[in-house]
Amino acid sequence: MTAVTATAEKGIDRRSFESLGHANHGWLDARHHFSFANYYDPARMGWGAIRVWNDDVIAPNSGFPPHPHADMEIITYVRTGAITHQDSMGNVGRTAAGDVQVMSAGSGVRHAEYNLESEPTTLFQIWIEPRSRGGQPSWGAKPFPKGERSGRFVTLASGFEEDGDALRIRAEARVLAATLRAGESVEHSVGEGRHVYLVPATGRIEIDGVPFAARDGAALSSGRTVTITAVEDAEIVLVDSE
Repeated sequence: MTAVTATAEKGIDRRSFESLGHANHGWLDARHHFSFANYYDPARMGWGAIRVWNDDVIAPNSGFPPHPHADMEIITYVRTGAITHQDSMGNVGRTAAGDVQVMSAGSGVRHAEYNLESEPTTLFQIWIEPRSRGGQPSWGAKPFPKGERSGRFVTLASGFEEDGDALRIRAEARVLAATLRAGESVEHSVGEGRHVYLVPATGRIEIDGVPFAARDGAALSSGRTVTITAVEDAEIVLVDSE
């Protein structure tokens, strides 16, 4: 049995960092887990309601100028550095490493994201399709100390009322994160009809014995519980969506 066949039987699709779409604009060095902009792969159009997962490196004193969005939930997870947000609703905010911001584009909003720091900023930008179109746009940000997610997943953003401490999104989805020390494990159950996409921001991990390097992607099929084990100290971001 080949490694690819074995992985498929486990319901785990490994997407190595090297296989991701790539665009280097000088000020922005971006990797695309799913089809985005000039990168098109019909096999990677999304995963359930998860439409975009970009791995961005933004040069100092540069960033995304004002541009429009509608009908999308946009989550930014800052890995290093910080990002400064501005939008047409009048919101301005700085989100630093380990923290999260969310924007519900709703019926339409314009926003800009700048790295005003003296060092590169690295982040994951994740787009999830909302449960319904339209509505008033909104924005929010929140610190999530890494110590509080040591050895376990913590919900950062959620479309479910019971996740009261999480940032609100308008999707049938949760964004979670965990920090694991080498040798630690955590489980995650993928419900029937759900779609999970997971990326180790740092560190090497194994998912049911399948190895993943930092910034590789894992698409997990529904109806199973997986065990995620840190081979070395790791920081993990996971989206569980319809």
